[in-house]
Amino acid sequence: MVYFAAVGETEDVDPEDAQYSDILFTCTRYLLEQVKNADPKPVLGWFRERWQGLKDLGLTQIEAENLNIEVGIQEISKLSTTIRAVPSERQKIRRLVNPDTPALIEALNDFINDARRNLPPGKTKLVMIADNLDRIVPVYGDDGRSNHDEIFLERSGQLRGLNCHLIYTIPISMVHSNRASDLQSNYSCNPRLLPMVMVKTPNGEIYPPGLERMKTLVEKRIRTVLPDAELAGGVFETAEALEQLCLMSGGHMRELFLLLKEAVNRTRSLPISTQAMRRAITETRATYRPVPQADQWALLARVAQTKRIENEQAYRDLMFRRCIMEYRYLDSEGEICPWYDVHPLIRGIQEFKDAFAKLSAEGAAP
Repeated sequence: MVYFAAVGETEDVDPEDAQYSDILFTCTRYLLEQVKNADPKPVLGWFRERWQGLKDLGLTQIEAENLNIEVGIQEISKLSTTIRAVPSERQKIRRLVNPDTPALIEALNDFINDARRNLPPGKTKLVMIADNLDRIVPVYGDDGRSNHDEIFLERSGQLRGLNCHLIYTIPISMVHSNRASDLQSNYSCNPRLLPMVMVKTPNGEIYPPGLERMKTLVEKRIRTVLPDAELAGGVFETAEALEQLCLMSGGHMRELFLLLKEAVNRTRSLPISTQAMRRAITETRATYRPVPQADQWALLARVAQTKRIENEQAYRDLMFRRCIMEYRYLDSEGEICPWYDVHPLIRGIQEFKDAFAKLSAEGAAP
């Protein structure tokens, strides 16, 4: 398995300015890094043919004849860093690489096919997972098209072009847009939507199975560094402190660990105090306050009251920014029932409180 988080701590892809070729370039880097049992000559040959162009741009000092697998990985990593960090150079690299992406896919498939013939005993398939692409920020052109359309729909043939099993994460806003049917047609399957872990029911009651699942995630992470530590009293001052972090994450795993990280940063020594936990919640809540636009507080209040969303761009934008979270449960007949709620952190923001109080008052008026 080849896995990489395209957007995140390493940020191989700039979420604020991403194109399809950036993703393909990143796939190339990690395939060469992680697949050791294949002949890299096809891919290195593709780069050698364009190496003079990279030298002319001042992006490498290496001579093409000295390009081997170790040097290649190192130089490709440098190019990925340049694409991400230097906007002016980013465009130069794209102009050089973009016209020849079909040839790069062909070279990568030669590499992949060789890897598949030389898999370890008992292994029969190769899978690549490009994670965190759901964090690519939507950018709209004058024609109304977005970079999401360009990457995941217009370039779907290239995204599917690598001869191995592929998993790409996509922005949730696309799944709820009028492009959902196009996604299904282009990829010959429905996107697999991963909802939040349900830590509360639609009527606001704590849902113990979901809450325990989130606690288990924290415990497994802590056990990797503190195998014998007790959670309550050892790592956390009280069991309630851990429970509150889980509830305030809204069942979003990444959000839970961001809250935990913030609490640890405010802790000199274990256990994590209740005060540190509250400060983590307060500080993280502050990052959400400027996200909704002035007219979106009323939309959030409506979602909190109805547990539904409308088929409008404003709701999709709020979902993309994690202000609205999606949950699912099975009814008595085994049907999947989606429902929606605002992020628990947003409930503590005054603008939301005011909008919710106004909506409740309007509903109670005769």
